[in-house]
Amino acid sequence: MSSDLDGASFSDRQKRASDAKSALLAKLRPKPTVTNPQAPSRAAAKAEELDEVRKARSAAKVAKATAAAAAVEAARLSEEAASAAVLDAKRGERKERKALTKVEAKAKRDARYAARQARR
Repeated sequence: MSSDLDGASFSDRQKRASDAKSALLAKLRPKPTVTNPQAPSRAAAKAEELDEVRKARSAAKVAKATAAAAAVEAARLSEEAASAAVLDAKRGERKERKALTKVEAKAKRDARYAARQARR
């Protein structure tokens, strides 16, 4: 049985074993990937996506604030309209009362005039 190790010294055998082990490890080591230099980087894509999310959130925040301000303004306007309606109703009642008192006063005057005319 003849082999390559016939007559080889211990250090030669150790060196060959070390080389074989290194070759096996080199086979298992991951190979460097080839990346396309023109492809967008993941970091840039992630940053862009994050930027879009931030813009969307900012727009939503502005829309929410605008809606809240519009609701407050609508409440204020409806309150003003209600108070104006109450004031108009009071004014209308006052005008009616004045008109009635004018009519009553005229009726009294007419009655006095008619009484004076009847005495003559």
